[in-house]
Amino acid sequence: MNDPDVHELRRGSAERAHLRARGPELPQVSDLAGPRGLPLRHYRPARERRPLVVYVHGGAWVLCDLDTHDRICRLLARECDVEVLAVDYRLAPEHPYPAAVEDVVDVLREARPVAVAGDSAGGYLATMACLALRDAGDPLPAAQILVCPNTDLTLSCPSVREKGTGHGLDESFLAWAVRQWAPDPARRADPRLSPLLVPDLSGMPATLVVTAEHDALRDEGEAYARRLAEAGVPVTCRREPGLTHGFQQNADPVSQAATGRLLADARRLLEAVTG
Repeated sequence: MNDPDVHELRRGSAERAHLRARGPELPQVSDLAGPRGLPLRHYRPARERRPLVVYVHGGAWVLCDLDTHDRICRLLARECDVEVLAVDYRLAPEHPYPAAVEDVVDVLREARPVAVAGDSAGGYLATMACLALRDAGDPLPAAQILVCPNTDLTLSCPSVREKGTGHGLDESFLAWAVRQWAPDPARRADPRLSPLLVPDLSGMPATLVVTAEHDALRDEGEAYARRLAEAGVPVTCRREPGLTHGFQQNADPVSQAATGRLLADARRLLEAVTG
């Protein structure tokens, strides 16, 4: 993993997505062009309009697309009774920081969703986009839903070492992915790149953070939730015992049960912010 072939990684990711169980059928799923032609996919659980959630897929900033996360977007739409707009942002290393953040910011500005959600690097991009909107004085989504998010590009939290071997998301791969997204090591501790290190997190949206016990990113996700709470942001943070990074993509019964709990948490938050 010192220097993997990104194109081979992407092919593998696409193959796994093809084998993954399809999500529920919905009344309407359509591909759209967003700001600057950015590919989007719109999911509607009913003919009538519903509140909108923007979804930002994971993939270590270098992998995945609309198809790899189609199932979780369908589940989110059905179980939370919301429309979902998935974003196919630009990937590193071809497009390093801040390209993907800019893509998500542009979609949030145009779509004005009630919430933004994301897993792993997508959770990072979701909260980075909210920080950018906050700092620009622009309207924010009312909620953010972060699943096993990256928040610290320095990879200095203990779980990176404790859970970074043998649990699916290895420390060596994480370090490689960070290099693709943020090539300059001197910038990784910059709060503009690592949301955990932002001095002031006040004014951020109400937040749900769900982590996994055997995830290398567990500690930084939970630390970010604590920092948000200390800043006065309403936060729900919960750890899934016994599970690994990306559990919401897995089809085994234990992971499916955890995904059900995640979606129930998300629905409660969305109902709270929409009244």
